[in-house]
Amino acid sequence: MDPKMTKKTIGFIGLGVMGAPMAQHLAAAGHDVRVYNRTTAKAEAFVSAHGGTLALTPVAAADNADVVLSCVGNDDDLRAVTFGAGGAFGGMAKGALFIDHSTVSAAVSRELAAEADAAGFAFPPLCPTFASLDGLDQRIGFTEAFATRRPDRPRL
Repeated sequence: MDPKMTKKTIGFIGLGVMGAPMAQHLAAAGHDVRVYNRTTAKAEAFVSAHGGTLALTPVAAADNADVVLSCVGNDDDLRAVTFGAGGAFGGMAKGALFIDHSTVSAAVSRELAAEADAAGFAFPPLCPTFASLDGLDQRIGFTEAFATRRPDRPRL
């Protein structure tokens, strides 16, 4: 691990085409990565190949993690892994950060950001990887999302 970095406990939800390489880089950088995938065999294979810890539910991946990242298929999938039975939001620590990399609508992103705010952890309502065409015109800018989470910093 780079001596300038602090080892983090990171929950990672969704080990598909995009998610698996992201989680792999985090594990290779020396972070404690807990992985969850709806197909348990895929998560088991990841842990066997790259290390980390198998989480059998999204809440187990998120439990007191510093950061939780998700990369799932759509709005319904994201709601399921955050709010559903055993959802990640149930395990988020106060002050933690949840970053979603899924292709979802702006509406679900804002919905999750509001829930996170109420629960005391951060969910930036827009990350640069969001690419849903149906919500593109409704999105807030990344600098607005950044300013929302860091009001002490000027808007870019």
